[in-house]
Amino acid sequence: MTISVIILAAGKGTRMRSALPKVLQPLAGRPLLGHVVDTAKKLQAKQIITIYGHGGDLVQQAFAAEPIQWVEQAQQLGTGHAVQMALSVLPTEGISLILSGDVPCVTQDTLQRLIAASQETGIGLATLTLEDASGYGRIVRKAGQIQAIVEHKDATAEQRQIQEVNTGLYCVSNAKLHQWLPRLSNDNAQAEYYLTDIFAMALADGMQIASIQPNKAFEVEGVNDRVQLAALERQLQHDQAEQLMRQGVHLIDPTRFDLRGQLEAGQDVRIDINVVIEGHCVFGDGVEIGPGCIIKNSHIAAGSKIQAYSILDQAQVGVAAQIGPFARLRPGTVLSDEVHIGNFVEVKNSKIGLASKANHFTYLGDTDIGADCNIGAGTITCNYDGAHKHRTVIDDQVFIGSNSSLVAPLHIGEGATVGAGSVITHDVEPHALAFERAKQLSKTNYQRPQKAKK
Repeated sequence: MTISVIILAAGKGTRMRSALPKVLQPLAGRPLLGHVVDTAKKLQAKQIITIYGHGGDLVQQAFAAEPIQWVEQAQQLGTGHAVQMALSVLPTEGISLILSGDVPCVTQDTLQRLIAASQETGIGLATLTLEDASGYGRIVRKAGQIQAIVEHKDATAEQRQIQEVNTGLYCVSNAKLHQWLPRLSNDNAQAEYYLTDIFAMALADGMQIASIQPNKAFEVEGVNDRVQLAALERQLQHDQAEQLMRQGVHLIDPTRFDLRGQLEAGQDVRIDINVVIEGHCVFGDGVEIGPGCIIKNSHIAAGSKIQAYSILDQAQVGVAAQIGPFARLRPGTVLSDEVHIGNFVEVKNSKIGLASKANHFTYLGDTDIGADCNIGAGTITCNYDGAHKHRTVIDDQVFIGSNSSLVAPLHIGEGATVGAGSVITHDVEPHALAFERAKQLSKTNYQRPQKAKK
């Protein structure tokens, strides 16, 4: 069965009170629409048709790399009108999932069950049972079969007691969509074309309407304002935290953890509070992450410890390394096993060899450091000349004294020593001592400048 996905993403989202289109509002680090597109791709849909409207240029730019077929809804005249816009590119064979760009958490499993249920009948929807169904369209059944979808404002007192509601997620035969959608009418108080009218047409054609319910209620929750967005963020984060803990990750407090991407974690990984993980990260066995860390698109090997308030971005950390606290590893950082990067040390586009250390107040940019080196506090690799970046190469077992400036391009040979407080501008031979200092001068009875008395 050929599957198409139609995503409704034309709404302005006025209640967001934002210049950003609603479907671009972020949830767990990705736009709302991005979650829906990712799920559609997992279904291996033949085409992903996205209906755009308000802020269409921004929306299309944000997803320029995605395999999306864009269709414009210039006037927002209802959900039925939105799907009508897709008919020109929708094949007549196969089946279509109709999803909403502001319902981001629906899972692949729920949609696959909806597809399976709808294939036999030609039409189906996801429903949900709520304790308080106020405001939702009710699912009216007779002998277990769906007879109607009645909007809350149109429901009788008896129908308003029904707790099963319409979620707005549908699966319909493409042939039937081509048959039914041109027949929709906007003869109603809102002068809009309602997609739900196709269910009355299906019943009139003698068809049964299939239905499924999601595994978790929050999968079908939509977002209309920032209050709902924040609530859904917490629900999604709680769900992700629960999945990680069931896989064996030790989260000190799952209510203070944010996963904005994907985490692959080994055994006995321990993550403290207020940690934010972005993009695709991999943590080996026994990795420990201290409080307040931000880790993005990074690989941390087994036994390494990332101490409090450190930031890692596109970094690779070897086995049994120690990072932080307050360290920053920028893109291109590759650390070998047992490396120590201490407090207020920044590393960028650099490789650091086995068991080397930079423990305090240091900047290492565009640098290759060998094994067993010690980089003293306050060391700076001066990699930028105002126009170009240059590399510093430090061989094995080098000792760099505190408060040194290493002016690239520069090569410091194996076993060399740089004296504290030096500005090194020329290569240093292996096992040599290099230092550069002006002669110290002292003035006796020196009088410091004084502030004028008031």
